[in-house]
Order: sequence, then structure tokens, then C-alpha cells
Amino acid sequence: MATTADIKNGLCIKYNHGLYSIVEFQHVKPGKGPAFVRTKLRNLTTGKVLDNTFTAGHKIEPVRVERRKYQFLYSEENGYHFMNQETYEQVFINEELIDAPKFLKEGEVVEIVFNAEDEQALICELPAYVELEITYTEPGIKGDTATNAMKPAKVETGADVRVPLFINLGDKIKLDPRTGAYSERVKS
Repeated sequence: MATTADIKNGLCIKYNHGLYSIVEFQHVKPGKGPAFVRTKLRNLTTGKVLDNTFTAGHKIEPVRVERRKYQFLYSEENGYHFMNQETYEQVFINEELIDAPKFLKEGEVVEIVFNAEDEQALICELPAYVELEITYTEPGIKGDTATNAMKPAKVETGADVRVPLFINLGDKIKLDPRTGAYSERVKS
């Protein structure tokens, strides 16, 4: 058993008969009364985020998880297929377990988090940034980089994103899959 002093971002714990990952936490020591820890917990089966407050010294039950790199192979109507790059073992994952499936392209390397006790896949995380090619957008305007004006575009995975006015058809862009926000144009 651990206590609230052991809480850190990414720690997986058993809480209310479910598995939760700590998204963020803040240790608070008010002038009056006992210290406490505010947390944001994400349910690893449903993906819902909830706020919870633990009193200082509260016992928590950590869960041992393993992060493994897998390569995305292909998708079907009922899920996604991944391959372990070391053992070539394939695993099938439901769409609900993937952070941003609309930005997943074939050959992309992702991290899958497994419960070490029963080898069950808990969540699939894409890299911090993904590089995708623009397959459709209105023609770019040369020199229009001073404003933050954005236009709609479609990337090679079929997802709709917003990009700056100077981006053209065929350009590769880097974007954050958690928010879908444009980051930069990839120079080839």
C-alpha cells in the first residue's frame, strides 16, 4: 500500500472498484486544517475524467502497468490491430481504448499500456506529435503568415483539422493528437 505522498502523474491506482490513471495532482496545505491532495483521475476503461480530493496520508492502492511499443497495422469496423515490434505478436484493441483514433495512420508506433496482472490492454497512447499529409484544402496564400487565421483541411487519415492559410495540398504538417491542434509544417 502507498499513501498520497507517492502520488505522481501517470500513476495507475485502484479506486472505487475501477482502474484510474492520475492525470494531474496538487498538494494543498491550507493555513487552517489538514493538508490534502487534489487530483484529476481518468478511468482507464471508460476514459472519463473525474476530480477527487484525498486527505494527506490516505492509503491508495497502486496497480502495476507495463508500457509497450506497438506498430499500428490496420483497422476493421470493430477495432484496431497492432503488432509488437520485438516479438511480432499481434493484439486487437477496441476504438474506445485509443486516445485519438482519427489521427492513427498505418505504420505509426504507439504505446499500449497493459495491466501487468492480467495482461489486459488498458489504453493506447499516440506520440506527442504526429506527422500527416494534407489531402484536401483550399489553395494557400503566399506570404500570409502574420495573422492567426485558420482554414479547414483534411489529412491522410480522413480527419478534419484547421491549418494556417499558407498550407497547401500535399504539405506535411505536425499536429498534437490530443487536441487536434496544428503545430508546424514539416520541412522535407
